[in-house]
Order: sequence, then structure tokens, then C-alpha cells
Amino acid sequence: MDFHRIKVYVNGKAYEREVESRRTLADFLRMDLSLTGTHLGCEHGVCGACTVLLNGSSARACLTLAVQADQCEITTIEGLAHADGTLSVLQQAFQECHGLQCGFCTPGMLTTLTELLNENLSPTESQVREAITGNLCRCTGYQAIVEAALLAAQKLRDQRV
Repeated sequence: MDFHRIKVYVNGKAYEREVESRRTLADFLRMDLSLTGTHLGCEHGVCGACTVLLNGSSARACLTLAVQADQCEITTIEGLAHADGTLSVLQQAFQECHGLQCGFCTPGMLTTLTELLNENLSPTESQVREAITGNLCRCTGYQAIVEAALLAAQKLRDQRV
């Protein structure tokens, strides 16, 4: 087995670990750092449940090797809330709009939509739907998720004024 020493910045905190070459980022986050909010669904990169932000861009943690994340900034679902534990605007909007049911897809949806809102504070419904095409949800029918994203965008725009 081949091991490598990596340093990553997860949710603003630095971690140095020795990892096996073939260890996925999802397994590293869940098993080595005990950040279990990143869910594993299909483990083929199709469902989006494992989506994290890697240097600000969405990435499938089940397809990304931990060694590929060396020296990278990673944001997981645990890192979206504020330091004091209060929910982010997007998380609050999900709560207000009932944008989750079983919650399994929610971490991936939230990280994906965080990327969208970081790039575009005025997305159309169509742009929100396009952004989440790689995230599967079996419970909601997506409408409440789209409404939550649009509400969060409006609230974030209002905060800027």
C-alpha cells in the first residue's frame, strides 16, 4: 500500500494526515475527520449526495481522492453554518420552504446551491434547476428546493443593500 502525507483545510481548520493513495475524499472526511455530514449514496458520482466544495467549486467526494485535495480548501455541510452555530441564509431558506424531507440529499444540495449563490445572487428558476441537475432527490419533487434557493438569493441580495 502506498501512503501520502496531505494537508487540507476543512471548514477553515487545517488537518495533516497520512492517507492511502486510493482513499476517497468522502471516506477521508467521514472516517478520518469524523465529518459524517457528507453522505455516500451511489459512490459513482451520479447522485450528488457526497458533493463538497473544493476550493469553492462543487466536487464529488466519492470520486475525488484525498491525495488530490492536498493543500485545498474544503467546505462540507458542517462548514456552511456560521461559527456560532446559526444556520446560513440558504439553510434557513431550506427550513422555511420545507426544502428537505428525509435529508439524505440535503448536504449535496446545499453545497451545490452555495456554489451557485456565490457566483450568481440573481439566479432564475431555470438556473437553479440546472445547478441541481446532478443532485438526486427521491422525496421532495425539487419544487421546495428551488423555492428555497430563490428565497435565499433574495435574502442575500437584501443584505447587500
